[in-house]
Amino acid sequence: MASRRQVKQLYYITHIDNLSSILRTGILSHQRIEAGTIRYTPIYDAEIVANRRARTTPDGHSLWVFANLYFQPRNAMLYRVLLTRQLEEVVVLGVDADIMAETGSFIAVGNAASLSSEIVPSTDAKRVLPEIRKSIDNDWWTEEIGLKRKMMAELLVPEVVRQEYIRAIYVGNHAAASQVRKSVAGAPSLTPPPEVVVEPYMFFEPARSLSITPRLSVIEGDMFFSKVQTLTISVNTVGVMGKGLASRAKYQFPDVYVRYQDVCRAKRLTMGAPYLYKRETSLDYQLAADSGTLPNGNSETWFLLFPTKRHWRENSDIVGIEEGLHWVVENYSSEGIKSLAMPALGCGLGRLDWRDVGPLMSRYLTKLDIPVRIYLPAEKRVSDEHLRPDFLLRTT
Repeated sequence: MASRRQVKQLYYITHIDNLSSILRTGILSHQRIEAGTIRYTPIYDAEIVANRRARTTPDGHSLWVFANLYFQPRNAMLYRVLLTRQLEEVVVLGVDADIMAETGSFIAVGNAASLSSEIVPSTDAKRVLPEIRKSIDNDWWTEEIGLKRKMMAELLVPEVVRQEYIRAIYVGNHAAASQVRKSVAGAPSLTPPPEVVVEPYMFFEPARSLSITPRLSVIEGDMFFSKVQTLTISVNTVGVMGKGLASRAKYQFPDVYVRYQDVCRAKRLTMGAPYLYKRETSLDYQLAADSGTLPNGNSETWFLLFPTKRHWRENSDIVGIEEGLHWVVENYSSEGIKSLAMPALGCGLGRLDWRDVGPLMSRYLTKLDIPVRIYLPAEKRVSDEHLRPDFLLRTT
């Protein structure tokens, strides 16, 4: 029991239309769904689900006979689902971790359909949970080190997860929450009823999004999940990616780091002259599960390397930042930038203040005839007063 206390909930991703039947009959295995008469709206591509038929657990049973719960719902599979479904269509059910005691359950240390993922009886939880915890306690993943697969670790429960184990229903916005509450109200047999929780972060959505103009918005959230064509990374001009967004880019996108070092060595990256890396690979294909069959990933993800200081030891240079913003205004159209995400340049680790940087960025970026998102500093919450259009667009 002690090992199960390391996990508070497990998670099931489903279509909102399936809630009513789940709250009556529980979360069913693919086999039970296929054999039954309940109305069921699939949320995964048929090819993905079919792959689970052939993989078996150590006792010889197909994954098809198990209901599968994730240890971390914010994973590559949910990302893929949200590429093909509207946010309001998708819900995540939080299931009490005591479900791990169900007889005949197994734990997959990664995506169960992958032959690389070890599958063990749930009685072996004490051995494998530390490895699972290490994998799932991340905000992002990569294919190269196996983290994409490992973050999809699963609990496999025979036949059905009974509805009394369901503790919460997570949604991405308040519109979905309103619809879910109607389904919960129609299932009075559940006592207490599951809590309905609006959790944008779980669904790769920003915590705050405020429109400054029809094309410019300020966002509190994870820029790398913004789904725009061009992502901006604040850098120095000496080729060191040490902290902040630059450090994350170094490990999540190694090719970007290699290109960054190349242009620094060639002296092609200077203050006032950002470098645009027109990368051909789509970020969607890197982040989504089973990306080889992805129907509609973005065609490209570019990276704008934007110098905010010359040396990594220095504070950011607001004069150099303004010169770089001028470059963006002059060159974005000819370079082919179609949509743009930028962090609050020089704030946080660069020690500049949003009250200076926010209005500066807004004045320049409102000149762009494309969607632009400015991502707020993560280190300190910006007050509502300093996010108002009349503050950000002031002329003096």
